[in-house]
Amino acid sequence: MKEPEIILLMNEHFKIVNDMMQDRDFIENIDIIVSKIVKSYRKGGKVIIFGNGGSAADAQHIVAELVNKFNIDRPMLNAIALNVNTSVITAIGNDISFDDIFSRQIEYLADYKDIVIGLSTSGKSKNVVRALQIARNKGAYTIGFTKSNSPLVADMLIEVPSKSTPRIQEMHIMIAHIICELVERELFRK
Repeated sequence: MKEPEIILLMNEHFKIVNDMMQDRDFIENIDIIVSKIVKSYRKGGKVIIFGNGGSAADAQHIVAELVNKFNIDRPMLNAIALNVNTSVITAIGNDISFDDIFSRQIEYLADYKDIVIGLSTSGKSKNVVRALQIARNKGAYTIGFTKSNSPLVADMLIEVPSKSTPRIQEMHIMIAHIICELVERELFRK
C-alpha cells in the first residue's frame, strides 16, 4: 500500500502552505501584486505570463482564469500566455535562440502599463530571465514566481519555500488562483 507515501506527500504540501501563511512579507507581497494588477487593468494595461514545461501549462491556466472568468460573470480581462503560439516560439527558437522565445515577444507586446509574470521553478531559465529583464527595461512591472533563494530578478518575487519542483508548482497555481480571485473581486465586486 502506498497510503503512507501519499500522506507524507500531502503533509509536505501542507507544511509549505503553513510556512507561507506564517510569513507576513510573503502574504503582503501577494497583496501588493493584486493591487498592481488591478491598477494596471484600470489604466488599460494587460498581464503577460510565460514559463516552460509545467510552468507553461500554469501560465496558460492563469490566463484562462483572467480572460474568461474566475468566479464572477464579467467582461474579459486582457491577458496573454507567451508560450502558446508554437509558430512564434519555433520561429524565434530556430532563427535566433530558444533563450529569446519570450524576450522577443516582450519587445513588441509589453509596455509601461503592463504586468509581466515569469514562472521558473529553478529561477535559472534563461528565456524567462531575459524576458523579465527586457520587460523591466520597457517599464513594465515584473513578477517572478520561483523557489526560495532564487537567482531570478524581478520587481517582485514570489519565492516558494521549497526545493521540490512539484511542490513549487502546486504553490504557484494556488497563489495564482488567489491572485485571480482577488483581482476579479476588486474589479467587479458589486
